[in-house]
Amino acid sequence: MDDSYVDDALTDAKVAFQQTHGHTAESDLNVSDASLVQLRKACRLLEAARTLREQNGYYTVVIEASFVAVERSIQFYLLHRGYASAEDLRYEHTAVYQQGAEVNLFSEAFADRLIQLWKQNRAEVYYRETVASAEQADAMLSLARAVHQYILNFASLRYECVCSR
Repeated sequence: MDDSYVDDALTDAKVAFQQTHGHTAESDLNVSDASLVQLRKACRLLEAARTLREQNGYYTVVIEASFVAVERSIQFYLLHRGYASAEDLRYEHTAVYQQGAEVNLFSEAFADRLIQLWKQNRAEVYYRETVASAEQADAMLSLARAVHQYILNFASLRYECVCSR
């Protein structure tokens, strides 16, 4: 791929992330509060997953977006309440579930169930060790919506959500 159109595309991508002046920001995400960025990313992921699911397919993408929306919703709460900083939440996917239990957002047993769901199913679908189904996509999207709604209610911050816009 060196010295080819792929190498050029890599260079262009790197430049796009370095030189952001004049770029058009994604709708509703141009806020300075790190917690609101995560909340609104969850909203956007849920909307994207719903839209793709309505296209009668894209099950793998819907499942992946739903898992990430769950993480972003929990991250929002942890950041908003000061239980974590943005740097704390960057690398370990399942750690956010454990942190949610540690701050009593939900029980340790619920966190363990989320972790097991992620470990046993997300990787298999993502890496195509199993074929994703419509039923799995629907169940994950339903779970992601439920977690998102629960956290909004728990935090009493429904007005910051952009899902309905």
